[in-house]
This record gives sequence, structure tokens and C-alpha cells, in this order.
Amino acid sequence: MNKITAKAARLREFIGEVDAELRKCAWPARSELLESTVVVIVSVVLLAAFVGVSDMLLLWLLKRAVS
Repeated sequence: MNKITAKAARLREFIGEVDAELRKCAWPARSELLESTVVVIVSVVLLAAFVGVSDMLLLWLLKRAVS
């Protein structure tokens, strides 16, 4: 039982330290967050399009080389 109590105390201490560190963080404003989200979504779409086109091109080249 003593081990359980000690682990619970360590867990409470850890959570308290995490809370203290999170209070020190500078969180972005809502507008900054939305702008960053749009940038990430657009970047992912562009990268997916590039990978898709590259995949189709390489598949076409491979088919031409094999046949």
C-alpha cells in the first residue's frame, strides 16, 4: 500500500509541474491559429497532389519500360 501512495504522490507532483509549465507558455491568438491551420492544410493538399502526380508519372514510365 505504501508503494501505491508514493506513486500517487509522484503523479500529483508531475501533474502540478506540467500545469505550472503550461501556464508559462505563450498561446497563439485565435486569428494566428486559424492562419496557421490554413497554411498547413494548403501545404498538405499541395504535397498530396505532387506525390499523386509523381506516382502516376512513374507508373506510366514503368509500364512503358516493361511493355
